[in-house]
Amino acid sequence: MRQAWRVADVRAAEKTLMATLPEGTLMRRAAAGLARRCALLLEPTGGVYGARVLLLVGSGDNGGDALFAGAALAARGAQVRALLLSPDRVHLAGLAALRQAGGFTTVDLPARADLVVDGIVGIGAAGGLRRPAAVIVERLGDLRGRTGERPLIVAVDVPSGVRVDTGDVPGDAVTADVTVTFGCLKPAHLVGPAAPRCGQIELVDIGLGPVLVTDPAVRVADAVDIAAWWPRPEVTSDKYTRGVVGLATGSAQYPGAALLSTAGALAGPTGMVRYAGSAQKEVVRAHPSVVAARRVADAGRVQAWVCGSGLGTGADARTELRSVLATSLPVLLDADAITLLVGGQHAEDLRRDAPLVLTPHDGEFKRLAGEVPGADRMASAARLAAWTNAVVLLKGDRTIVATPAGEIWANPTGSAALATAGSGDVLAGLLGSLLAAGLPAVRAAVAAAYVHGLAGRHAALNGPVTSPDIAAALRPVLAGLLG
Repeated sequence: MRQAWRVADVRAAEKTLMATLPEGTLMRRAAAGLARRCALLLEPTGGVYGARVLLLVGSGDNGGDALFAGAALAARGAQVRALLLSPDRVHLAGLAALRQAGGFTTVDLPARADLVVDGIVGIGAAGGLRRPAAVIVERLGDLRGRTGERPLIVAVDVPSGVRVDTGDVPGDAVTADVTVTFGCLKPAHLVGPAAPRCGQIELVDIGLGPVLVTDPAVRVADAVDIAAWWPRPEVTSDKYTRGVVGLATGSAQYPGAALLSTAGALAGPTGMVRYAGSAQKEVVRAHPSVVAARRVADAGRVQAWVCGSGLGTGADARTELRSVLATSLPVLLDADAITLLVGGQHAEDLRRDAPLVLTPHDGEFKRLAGEVPGADRMASAARLAAWTNAVVLLKGDRTIVATPAGEIWANPTGSAALATAGSGDVLAGLLGSLLAAGLPAVRAAVAAAYVHGLAGRHAALNGPVTSPDIAAALRPVLAGLLG
């Protein structure tokens, strides 16, 4: 599991740690890690000696990290130039170290560079590069290294121009090949449009861990976490003890939603799927193991309900939603069920003791919350989770899962392959299967999003992706994940 902390928490931890160390120790540790990573990046194209390294140096500690790292590279024979964007506020000790090691300053971009170090602004910046930094960053694509290719760009802590606490990119920003960050991850490394701008992320240990006493702002599960959480049958298990999931999805108008949510549920860990809805004939024809009924009231015993995908918004759909919410079981509401919540018809049913999961995309989020998610998607999801007393899975390229208590998770496996009609139906069925198998709601949401994202990537290997392709990819993905 990876975890990231907001700037204020990082600053507090740094202050605590610096009080116990000689002055400049943290910067020296950070610069040593940065220089080491830069050296490794230069190895495939001839090594450090003779390499052309350009430092983009802003004011403050971020620029100091770049200068001290540049000094280390210059001491190993690299030709290091520092372009000072704020000469009157440059880190003086770092500049002195660079010059002493044989590096020098420049007033414009050179014609050639093998590596560019982005030390323009650090985690204290508000985001959005201003001139002249924005112009300089735009011109980096014109540089060429010794292989004839553009230089690699290494960001110091975060790519300059991103909002660190939210992952938003409000204006011009650096797109890095590698980001070397210090002490801990920050939200911009994991969420929002900032995350792909970070490239590969390397975390340098500067001793911050023991003094990071606050809870992280966001967590990211990895494959080991998902495999450990995933419910598995025991020797004595039967179809009922493995869990039975009920699906109130699809309609005469949208039978595909019923088929896709059923496919997602069948790929999950439950031992039985019950379907309740007007697409019962289509579902049983495609999935003979499913037990089908016309209404929720006639479906039989289940351990969790999925409701809403393709359900419609008419009187029958309202009745089915109310029947599902009236149970004491975990419930997942998707698509049309979320739309039916708007206007208060079922708002009183949300304050229930049993777990509730909502899976809105941005449009459905707007219907519920009255506005689209803001630049801080984590905060937006957390507010909706608190208001609805539900786990909220806010879909997107970096899907966010938020709990009523404010715990935030980000999914790292999303891709454009999931941007296809019916993909969310597959996700809903899979997530419902995990709920029925007994997984806590937040883990069910995190695990389902993770596996669903992997399935999208797997399906995309064979070309353009449809939702049936994603559903079909769930089983091989799970086989690889669970061993």
